[in-house]
Amino acid sequence: MLWSRDGLSAMSGTLPHFLQEPDDAYIVKSNPIKLRCRARPALQIFFKCNGEWVHQNQHTSLEHTELGTGLKIREVMINVSRQQVEDFHGPEDYWCLCVAWSHLGTSKSRKATVRIAYLRKNFEQEPQGMEVPINGMIVLHCRPPEGVPAAEVEWLKNEELVSSLEDINIDTRADHNLIINEARLSDSGNYTCLASNIVARRRSATATVIVFVNGGWSSWTDWSECNVRCGRGIQKRTRTCTNPAPLNGGAFCEGMSVQKSTCTSPCPVDGGWAEWTMWSVCSSECERQRTRECTDPEPKHGGRLCDGAALDTDNCTGDLCIQGGIKNKKVISELFLREFSNDVALYSGLAAGLVTVVVLVIAVTLYRRNQSEYGVDVIDSSALTGGFQSFSFKSARQGNPLLMNSSMQPDLTVSRTYTGPICFPDSMEKELIPEPALFDPLPDLKVKVHSSFMVSLGVSERAEYHAKAPSQTFPLSSMMTGKRPLRTSGVFGHGGGRLVVPNAGVSLLVPHGAIEEDTTWELYMSITHALSDEGQEILLSPEVTYGPPGLTFSCPVALTVAHCADVSSEDWNIKLKRQTQDNSWEEVMTVEEESTSCYCLLDTQCCHLLVERPGCYALVGEALTQAAGKRLRLAAFGNMEPNFLNYSIRVYCVDDTPHAFQEVVSVERGRGGRLLEEPKTLLFRANSFSLQVSIQDIPQFLWSIKPFTTCQEFSFSQVWCSSQSPLQCAFSLERYSPAANQLSCKISVRQVKGHEQILQVYTTIAENEKDTVPFFTQSDCTITSQTGSRAFKIPLSIHQRICATFDTANAKGKDWQLLAQKLHIDRNLGYFARQTSPSAVILSLWEAQHQERGDLDTLASALEEIGKVQSKHSTSADTLDRISKTIPSSDSTMNRSSEELDANHT
Repeated sequence: MLWSRDGLSAMSGTLPHFLQEPDDAYIVKSNPIKLRCRARPALQIFFKCNGEWVHQNQHTSLEHTELGTGLKIREVMINVSRQQVEDFHGPEDYWCLCVAWSHLGTSKSRKATVRIAYLRKNFEQEPQGMEVPINGMIVLHCRPPEGVPAAEVEWLKNEELVSSLEDINIDTRADHNLIINEARLSDSGNYTCLASNIVARRRSATATVIVFVNGGWSSWTDWSECNVRCGRGIQKRTRTCTNPAPLNGGAFCEGMSVQKSTCTSPCPVDGGWAEWTMWSVCSSECERQRTRECTDPEPKHGGRLCDGAALDTDNCTGDLCIQGGIKNKKVISELFLREFSNDVALYSGLAAGLVTVVVLVIAVTLYRRNQSEYGVDVIDSSALTGGFQSFSFKSARQGNPLLMNSSMQPDLTVSRTYTGPICFPDSMEKELIPEPALFDPLPDLKVKVHSSFMVSLGVSERAEYHAKAPSQTFPLSSMMTGKRPLRTSGVFGHGGGRLVVPNAGVSLLVPHGAIEEDTTWELYMSITHALSDEGQEILLSPEVTYGPPGLTFSCPVALTVAHCADVSSEDWNIKLKRQTQDNSWEEVMTVEEESTSCYCLLDTQCCHLLVERPGCYALVGEALTQAAGKRLRLAAFGNMEPNFLNYSIRVYCVDDTPHAFQEVVSVERGRGGRLLEEPKTLLFRANSFSLQVSIQDIPQFLWSIKPFTTCQEFSFSQVWCSSQSPLQCAFSLERYSPAANQLSCKISVRQVKGHEQILQVYTTIAENEKDTVPFFTQSDCTITSQTGSRAFKIPLSIHQRICATFDTANAKGKDWQLLAQKLHIDRNLGYFARQTSPSAVILSLWEAQHQERGDLDTLASALEEIGKVQSKHSTSADTLDRISKTIPSSDSTMNRSSEELDANHT
């Protein structure tokens, strides 16, 4: 007991020791907080706040004795309200501490601060959405709103908590930011920064993160076989943008998907016989032999073997062999028969050759006699082409060419090699042609239909029409009057229509429904000169602009542009370019590549484009081999000079497009020139050789020309890049006497190591020539646009039924693909697949492609073939049967159209 008392006495004699000190506290809203202190041994404990003692009445005390030691443990609590804290205005936060007393003295606890808790609404920095390439770093910044206590930050992805513990690729510890070291496709999503403390929780704006993949090229395929079996040709290889394919808006691959290269295929070498060997010694059977080998040359690369026998056997005659008399007689008779047969073959060949020569002489004589009866004729065939004029030439050649009168001249407006949209005829003439069902009766054209499928579309069985076109011949002196327009316009509405730049080979087809209902637009089309030849690329067509800018169509429009490229082989890389707002040019597509933004159908002389954005378009080309060629149009003009002694002949070499030729026409109209010969076409190759123009066969006793001026030359670059200005060379001839009023000569235009064309000049020189209106002027085209149904070959009702039929899926897939295949529009089908009505776009392209011919034979044949194919499948047959039942009988329609047509012509 004495030991225990001493121990208790010793412990009671120590300073108070705090078992619990007051903690920092936050006042949430208006709720007061409690501060606690507990100490032993303690006789008294009081709180002191902000340097002042808290009144004893505000204390709540508890006291008990600790078991085992007998020491007194005292616990004290006080309440601190929001008002007390707000009323305190000291240099520090509101604070409180405890002071405990014992027999030996006092002890102080730590200071506890009391603060009002809050969290503001607005983030100091919110995360921003971003697009990051795959394997790139994602950093989303977040600075939470100001608050007491400081807010803690968490991240949500698609409303699910992001944990850096579960994914080592994610770090959320750095200053509240979210860091993803290597972005993956799965990291794409909506991210939200979440800030919270004891008061509230705040959400930031959602940041969308997109992880994209840029497209990458696959490996090149193997080179294809050379496209020619012998000589120099083209081979190509392809690659696709699938390694990887672009995802989430990633960039498409840059560069070409098709690569072409020149190749040389070894030509087959046919075998040839070497010389015969010497005859062998005569055998006992009176025969001798000799041999030869097929080694001069040996057959190579699939060449043919030598024809004939390698072994020759002959009977010995004379003293070379002695046998019995009967055998000798047999040998002699065989030799006689052989010699006789050889003579018969010789004389037969001579007789056949003589007969052939006689026949040729008679044919040439008759041909020349017939040719001398022909004169120059310009035929108006606008009715035959459904509103488009094409001109045919019949060149006059008389017995004495010097007697040719200069007033009889060939047409200048269009060459025979191009038939394209010139201008529309007068509307009164158009009224003569009614608008029946699918096959309008076209002048001088027969259309027969034998397909039950066509009957279901509203066309009668075996419908046949005969119509006579009203003949009309323009006087030669009225061709091309007035200035050639470079711009045309027209007002179009929901019914669509067609717009044509006269004499330029350029037209625009606006399909029905491309413009919204109750809306009209004034569309224009013009030809500009904004693109120059750059590098290896040259301009192959006029630069055509259509507008107005900002106009949007519900479906693509068809733009037809003439070009001068020789597309018969794969020697060109042809591109479509469009002018941007900063007057630079961007590539829209390569003709041979597939594209979903534009479609290009390249014909021999025209390019038909399906475009959706107004703007300025042009075709450019890069020659891949020296075999690439472009067409040049050659024309010779002449007129007397003011002194009436000199005669000037000008030869033009321009791109073979109507627009380029019309520029020459405009120049010559101002000079009073006359066309001396029908324009001709020359194929100019990319072989870097120049173009030579020479004048020949001048009558030496009537005309003279300065020495060293009979031959002129254009360099290769001048001709190859001649799209901006026409090339011209002039020859000045002087006549010895004013009585010499007839001129005949020959003009040769040839490319060195290339093609050649001859322009034959026969003309009569008139003294009053300058007073004569030039014959190559054409009457103004007053109608350059057509709207509504008259602009289309296919009537609207039939057009809609075809679309409804082929846009419907059946057991074999989309019927429109079969329609495209039968119309030979089976490339780049992905472009049509994205259209609302693929069939309507296909028919618009067909309309543009066949605008100059004005016939429906190709469409009729295609639909007839499809009808046969569809009849083999029950599903398609049922569909067509239902269509035929819903369409009214076509007999009355066709008969009525025929009666109306006959009445109109009567």
